[in-house]
Amino acid sequence: MTLIPSAHAGGGGITGGATEWTQIANNGELISLVGNSAEQINNQVTQITQLAQQIQNQLKIYANMLQNTAQLPNHVWGQVESDLNRLQSIVTQGQGIAFSMGNADDVLKQRFQSFSTFKSNLPNGASFSSTYEGWSNTNRDTIAGTLKAANLTAEQFQSEESTMSSLRSMSESADGQMKALQIGHEIAAQEVAQLQKLRGLVSQQVTMMGTWYQSEQAQKDLAQARREQFFNAPTNDIRGGQTMEPRW
Repeated sequence: MTLIPSAHAGGGGITGGATEWTQIANNGELISLVGNSAEQINNQVTQITQLAQQIQNQLKIYANMLQNTAQLPNHVWGQVESDLNRLQSIVTQGQGIAFSMGNADDVLKQRFQSFSTFKSNLPNGASFSSTYEGWSNTNRDTIAGTLKAANLTAEQFQSEESTMSSLRSMSESADGQMKALQIGHEIAAQEVAQLQKLRGLVSQQVTMMGTWYQSEQAQKDLAQARREQFFNAPTNDIRGGQTMEPRW
């Protein structure tokens, strides 16, 4: 069994919401849920990375179109808004995955002493929880820096409503459209790079957790074998020996 964190419960599951692992009371159920969503998490990170790449390429096409026309037609700009809205959703999903997997790491360390002492081979003694937190902070700061350079704020990219409001105000002029396309393309490029790092973290954590589980299971199997060997050991026949009786 290979263990991979699940986005199973809590705030939205595979759409990027944070999993509330602390709500799972049974340790066996916790391990099972962490393991059973393996392909979901791996596939999701891969899919949103590919989607970010597609959006990045598409925004570049729109920017080239805009260079040859006074302003993008409304139906084309509608596609731009849709792509940028999907990009905003990808950012949210990535943040949710990082939070969920960092949370799983914390809970497993609390529940299992063997997990808390297991070596994860991360540099400088870092934990996966702190590494995911660092990834999330870097991701947010990178986007905020891009928006700030365009005189926008990070809050304008945090929700669909605020994102679309900002984009609509930009679409009123060719310069505004080009500005929005450039911002979107840069954020998409940065997000592709960040998601590739996230996928690497996921793979590393999965390998460590799988090794830990196999080590735990091996110890349990060895203990069970020893118990069976002890209780199934042959008994020696003592008949024919000296009779135990009082002597006086």
